[in-house]
Amino acid sequence: MKKIYLVISFLTFTLITTAQTSQKIYDIIDAVSAERIEKDIQKLVDFGTRNTFSDTISETRGIGAARRWIKSEFEAISSDCKNCLDVTYQKDFVTKEGNKRVPHDAWIVNVVAIQKGTKYPNRYIIMSGDIDSRGSDTMEFTKDAPGANDNASGMAGTIEAARVLSKYKFENSIVYVGLSGEEQGLFGGGGLAKFAKAQGWDIIGILNNDMIGNIKGVDGVIDNRTFRIFSEPVPANETERERTLRRFYGGEVDGISRQLARYVHKTVKTYMPEMNPMMVYRLDRFGRGGHHRPFNDLGFAGIRIMEAHENYVQQHQDIREENGIKYGDVIEHVNFEYAKKLTTVNAINMANLAWAPPAPKTVAIGGIVEPSVKFKWDKVEGAVGYKIYWRDTTSPTWDNSRYVGDVSEFMLDGIVIDNYFFGIASVGKDGFESPVVFPNKIIR
Repeated sequence: MKKIYLVISFLTFTLITTAQTSQKIYDIIDAVSAERIEKDIQKLVDFGTRNTFSDTISETRGIGAARRWIKSEFEAISSDCKNCLDVTYQKDFVTKEGNKRVPHDAWIVNVVAIQKGTKYPNRYIIMSGDIDSRGSDTMEFTKDAPGANDNASGMAGTIEAARVLSKYKFENSIVYVGLSGEEQGLFGGGGLAKFAKAQGWDIIGILNNDMIGNIKGVDGVIDNRTFRIFSEPVPANETERERTLRRFYGGEVDGISRQLARYVHKTVKTYMPEMNPMMVYRLDRFGRGGHHRPFNDLGFAGIRIMEAHENYVQQHQDIREENGIKYGDVIEHVNFEYAKKLTTVNAINMANLAWAPPAPKTVAIGGIVEPSVKFKWDKVEGAVGYKIYWRDTTSPTWDNSRYVGDVSEFMLDGIVIDNYFFGIASVGKDGFESPVVFPNKIIR
């Protein structure tokens, strides 16, 4: 019996340390449909305008009709998976007073669909799209504002991801959400982030999808493979002590949102090598914002996934033609195959994270003036082993790794701590990994 046990242990170790991909992830890639995404974008465009302050009574026009339709889609998906989604509204009231982009008092209503995890129901990975649209003047809420790319594309991608991933069971929970009020001040994201904080949600990360359907930039570049991943370097709510420690031990580009960005980059390069994920070391575009920011403000990991080449004449514009230039965010400009690719990027990363064990809470590192690096970390439930990652201090990605098995400490010999950055990830029985955790404690 001892020999049999040793053989099984060896095979398990070999499987974990040598397996590079999972067939389930390839199945998810194959299941995402450009045709369904196109149909959903068209439906959202057909509401005429989805301005946050537009009609809420009509069944065919305005933000109210749009959010009711989105809720009905989530409910239909839930029905197909034997009520696997908990579908609800989450809302907050905003007033005109003190808000210069709010034309009148209104409810900001988000549509939330939660697929509860089987093992860690209070751990959440979130994918968001924005329900609302706007024209040239965000205060004008009656004109047509189809918002085909900004952001029916991200909303349709979120619905499609729910269709695909609801066919599976995950240990961690997944949230698919349509957020409102983005164009007037990130109200929807702010409301949901506060709600999550109040409910004690343990958020793995939020993947904010805002404009995932355009391939022709205002600069004339046409590119259907590159996309951007925006992430802030360190948490906005870090303490003064944490800032001080970074001066001596590093970590200026190793906050939790940046680790989530690296996770997405690695997953895409592994499973979708034809794609070109571009990590942008910035919270968002220059001087601009997105719905991941309210989550970042409260200390949650969050990134923005979006097209690489924007076309400014096709966003935040009334539909018109001037000097031979056609303005407006109409569906003719959306590339549905590209929207499918970026939807797939989200789906495979959420699946990887939702099947992975929790990341270690504490990772300690030592090795000052030594030819080796010491590590200690807290073991986590569900992990069958751990992986040490390291990279050059100037590298944007984790380029080296070593699987070290089911231990809680390890020493890397022959490596000088001064020349690299390090991190630890948990590994589950099927090889799915947690995000890398940058050391947060020093071994003296």
